[in-house]
Amino acid sequence: MSGALVAGGWGLFAGAALLVGAALGSLVRVPPRLIALVMAFGSGVLMAAVSFELIAEAYERSGMVPVVAGAVGGAAVYSGANALLARRGARHRKRSGEQQPSEAEAPGSGNAIALGALLDGIPESAVIGTSLLGGGQLGVATVGAVFISNLPEGLASAVGMRSAGRSRRYVFGLWGSIAVISGLAALAGYALLGGASETVMATITAVAGGAILAMIADTMIPEAYSRVHLLTGLVTVVGFLSAFALAHL
Repeated sequence: MSGALVAGGWGLFAGAALLVGAALGSLVRVPPRLIALVMAFGSGVLMAAVSFELIAEAYERSGMVPVVAGAVGGAAVYSGANALLARRGARHRKRSGEQQPSEAEAPGSGNAIALGALLDGIPESAVIGTSLLGGGQLGVATVGAVFISNLPEGLASAVGMRSAGRSRRYVFGLWGSIAVISGLAALAGYALLGGASETVMATITAVAGGAILAMIADTMIPEAYSRVHLLTGLVTVVGFLSAFALAHL
């Protein structure tokens, strides 16, 4: 049980970055270009974590077939759910400008944004839990990647939600709930998969990796590119190399 609580604590820690970002977005005027640069950096960090701590680990566990099946499946499920939520008003949930619709413009869009945030966060948190199974070492790069990517997500979303007329109570209530659910997802990933086979673990890890990569391409990079354009690629590479270096210390 203690292992599950440790996993949940790390998931909560990574999810709490959303609240930190939301506080910055609500209380401090952060230049949109700076938000975009941090988003690009976070994208690179997440890509490195997916490459070296998720996909590579899944391949070492059980070979290529579970990796391909899991990653494609995870990306397909994420993309399909994201497309449905986009039609309900959650398309620009990570944007810091005035792209987000208000509740008057798109009734139910607040709920769609909340579900979209949940969709983004669960794969990341579940992986934190599963990384500790079998006496495994916590993936520092994975936790760091999730934390760093959550900061600009919470910041940009909070600014966008406030521009759309949503209250601070809504913003902090949403990200506080997602932070708690992130902790529970990490706990569940540890508690429910302890007896799973290597093939099942590899597939689940690859599913999370595919979903995270789809999330980066669908939501994070577009927000970064919309503000800093050609700098996006350079800053993303810097983030990737930073996480790579961290994973090999």
